[in-house]
Amino acid sequence: MAIKVTMPRLSDTMTEGTVATWLKKVGDKISEGDILAEIETDKATMEFESFNEGTLLHIGIQAGETAPVDSLLAIIGKEGEDISALLASADAPAASSEASEPKADAPAAAETKTETAAPAPKASGQATELPKGVVVVTMPRLSDTMTEGTVASWLKKEGDAVAEGDILAEIETDKATMEFESFNAGTLLYIGIQEGNTAPVDSLLAIIGPAGTDISGIADNYTAGGAATAPEASGPATEEKAAAPAAEKAPEAVADNSNGRVLASPLAKKIASDKGIQLSQVKGSGENGRIVKSDIENFTPSAQTATNAAPAAKADEAKAEAPKVFVPAGEVYTEEIKNSQMRKIIAKRLAESLFTAPHYNLVIEVSMDEAMQARTTINTVPDTKVSFNDMVIKACALALKKHPKINSQWKEDAIIINHHVNIGVAVAVEDGLVVPVLKFTDAMSLSQIGASVRDLAGRAKNKKLGPQEMEGSTFTVSNLGMFGITEFNSIINQPNSAILSVGAIVEKPVVKNGQIVVGNTMMLSLACDHRTIDGATGAQFLQTLKQYIESPVTMLA
Repeated sequence: MAIKVTMPRLSDTMTEGTVATWLKKVGDKISEGDILAEIETDKATMEFESFNEGTLLHIGIQAGETAPVDSLLAIIGKEGEDISALLASADAPAASSEASEPKADAPAAAETKTETAAPAPKASGQATELPKGVVVVTMPRLSDTMTEGTVASWLKKEGDAVAEGDILAEIETDKATMEFESFNAGTLLYIGIQEGNTAPVDSLLAIIGPAGTDISGIADNYTAGGAATAPEASGPATEEKAAAPAAEKAPEAVADNSNGRVLASPLAKKIASDKGIQLSQVKGSGENGRIVKSDIENFTPSAQTATNAAPAAKADEAKAEAPKVFVPAGEVYTEEIKNSQMRKIIAKRLAESLFTAPHYNLVIEVSMDEAMQARTTINTVPDTKVSFNDMVIKACALALKKHPKINSQWKEDAIIINHHVNIGVAVAVEDGLVVPVLKFTDAMSLSQIGASVRDLAGRAKNKKLGPQEMEGSTFTVSNLGMFGITEFNSIINQPNSAILSVGAIVEKPVVKNGQIVVGNTMMLSLACDHRTIDGATGAQFLQTLKQYIESPVTMLA
């Protein structure tokens, strides 16, 4: 059945939006999570994501055009499907129950609505203003794959005054722990999800309103998938994944930089990510030093790194170990640790990958003598620090350009070959594992890769990565060499088709020119999805990778 996609409400004050550009055209196949267009609001230009699959059958608002919230933006359905009835209903404002709803009740960022007589469900993170100034705040959808969230901590308690822009709580998603900002002012009258508890997206998170307001019955009458039964008045709505939770009050996606974070508009973040620019290196010209689009466009890249990431990572590692539990000899003792949201998602995703993708592994031994000499020389350059892992990542990026079939993903009806290279770098954190992504890695220098990896890893350990920084990988590298592991096999990080496991550099006897000499070698293991990558293809990729690593000068050509 064809689905109508309407102009979303992407900020609390948005009444109309302008389509800055379409990233899809009529006839294109659409997958859930694909970016359809960039929408310019009264506060920022934001990516608009599809929550439906099918074919883009109709574009209702052309690039450069402006239309009110809830106007027909697009229609998605089956190829060749008759959409005349939907187009006719779009021309008649009264034809849909949605059209008669107050504009403030429009879905938050990136939600789509189906043409139906039943009331549309509330969007993720939607805050509906009830009579007497009471606002219901729900569990927001903070990532494209989030179905439930855990309240890591509340920064406000019941009875506290809340100003617009205050951080209410820290929400743990399947990808990161993120601050959740209030888009309303008042008193925190009710907390619906206690610290440590997990609830589905759209569950009642909190109620905000004037001090002393009687809210009896509101929580009992609220349903996670629908609405409170009390009558609704026009009011602000919080936004969904297309803009990070702190992006609605003002375009910045993070808090002020007095605590080490960077103020930047969503569009500036996107452009910086596309160009491989670290925001920590850019001086903002906006209000309170906020980085805007022009700052990124006028930025001149340098080899300087974000130096605050390494100290942060070291400080994190220097935390005192948990106290040891004394267990008397001969006594049975067990400890139950509640699974975090991240742990649950890791278990789910890796099990799905292992049992759906036919894995096989290819192993190759690489001489590291030339790489060790090259790294020593490179690191003599001031403000430059390159690791062996950075060199492997660069070699992978170049090898993927020569062997694009490795840089692919499996679909039931087709194999997607990615001609852009976005390498995910597995990073161990306290609760499990995250995979921040280096966008367009093949276009980055070794020093840029090194700076980016240190910055991302440092922020990953401190739970400061945004979901957009962990999306879009086309290939993954996992390195356990620093732990002395010489060889291991990884599980593919789907939808990637392959993951490279990097072992430790080992000094041992090797044969060179018929002589036994001391050499340095490293084992590389490539896990491949046999649905997309045949053995010979994987082997050819490893041969090219070996050539780059053993002759680092070829990576600089």
